[in-house]
Amino acid sequence: MTGWLVTARRRAGPAGLLLVAASAAWVWSVTRWGGMQAMPGTMGLRLPAFLTMWTLMTAAMMLPATAPVAALYARTITVHRTPRMVVFTIAYLLVWGAAGLPAYGLAAGLGRAANLPAAAGTAVAAAVFAITGVYQLTPLKDRCLARCRSPIGLMLRYASYPRPTRDLRAGAHHGAFCLGCCWSLMVLLAVFGLMNLWAMVLLTAVITAEKLLPAGRLVARTVGITSIALAVAVVWLPELASGLTGGGTAGM
Repeated sequence: MTGWLVTARRRAGPAGLLLVAASAAWVWSVTRWGGMQAMPGTMGLRLPAFLTMWTLMTAAMMLPATAPVAALYARTITVHRTPRMVVFTIAYLLVWGAAGLPAYGLAAGLGRAANLPAAAGTAVAAAVFAITGVYQLTPLKDRCLARCRSPIGLMLRYASYPRPTRDLRAGAHHGAFCLGCCWSLMVLLAVFGLMNLWAMVLLTAVITAEKLLPAGRLVARTVGITSIALAVAVVWLPELASGLTGGGTAGM
């Protein structure tokens, strides 16, 4: 019985660490932005502040679905597990932090679109919905999602990495697949408002369902079809894209 408890604690520990980190990021998001109206564009933030906000936001949204992979990777580590998992997690978040650079440029551009006539903002929103929907149905999305859902093969690859850089490379490699899987969903935040907490909660649920539920691939396809439908619906209901059409949705 004691041996079973020790094994359970070892398996749960890394996942627990990631969930604690995700919870801290959610607390920051709610206390910093909760109750505030979602704003278009970069919300007036300069690049360093935007990257900080972006990284914390992605930590809140991505780490819950990554916890099982982290737990699996941790089982391959026999010594210094906690510090090495910290390196793995930091490397994973660095990939998403780097993605904040193009996200900043995109947010700035879409912020300008929000200041154009309503018809222009609606057209941009329709294009974003369509891009997300189409990508959700592509083979590349399937490939990246498959690596996130069944990472056993990746564990063998990571085991071949040189020990000094293994955790850093493994975290970055998995982060790259996660980015390939989820970037189009994150783009939707530009449509709903970058720090729209309700949108963050919904997209976090979608990302987690895609990666962890048995029917995750069906969820991805359903989201894709829904997003394409929204690309049409937003023409008649511009308030669906409050971040681009000036609808303004409360954060939470």
